[in-house]
Amino acid sequence: MCDSCGCHVPTEHDHTHSHTSPKTVDVHTSLLAANDALAKLNREHFEAMGAVAINLISSPGSGKTTLLEHTIEQLGGGIKIGVIEGDIETERDADRIRAKGVPVIQLTTGGACHLDAAMTHKGLHLLEKQPGGDTIDLLFIENVGNLVCPATFDLGEHKRVVLVSVPEGPDKPAKYPKAFTSSDIFLITKTDLLPYFDFPVPECKAEALHLNPKLTVMDFSSTTGVGFEAWLQYLRDLVKEAKTK
Repeated sequence: MCDSCGCHVPTEHDHTHSHTSPKTVDVHTSLLAANDALAKLNREHFEAMGAVAINLISSPGSGKTTLLEHTIEQLGGGIKIGVIEGDIETERDADRIRAKGVPVIQLTTGGACHLDAAMTHKGLHLLEKQPGGDTIDLLFIENVGNLVCPATFDLGEHKRVVLVSVPEGPDKPAKYPKAFTSSDIFLITKTDLLPYFDFPVPECKAEALHLNPKLTVMDFSSTTGVGFEAWLQYLRDLVKEAKTK
């Protein structure tokens, strides 16, 4: 998939020579150890700023950017929001967020299937140079659309949010368990489309909670606003808690 996450590294299933397996493990271990060390520094940086950082992961088209647009509209008056956008190419998502009047940085990975701690560190410094970018309360990091590699890389976030939209189907927890076991919040989005798709919400929730009983699960429509208040209140409580520490 990309050179930065190790997807290209051969595994023991790709070659008949047994000596490839230890090399693969060493590469992955070293890669993740370096990333985790920088993620820890990112987290310390976020906390020094007084910001709560949230990493959004999902398949393409699940509604991450739409979620951010409506969240900014609803919370922007009382909570200072900043956004780091991750995509393989284009500034389209950043342009949408920029139109909402909050500081935003677009990170284009040039082919990499996820953001990592180093890219996030760079984006954070660029964000701080923008007007209001150094005084934010809530930092959203919209990861590259992908339920595989982003689940492996810590960016230094305080909370990881995984989204699944109704048109995608309810089987994503079973197919991509790492995305759910590594997350704190599970959002089922585009619920206004439930009449048109076979998506049993209780079954999907139960499957996700079986994988990770600590998940906070919400379902709503960002477009209609039905159920959206629970998400907004969750964010208000996060920011309030951070300010009392």
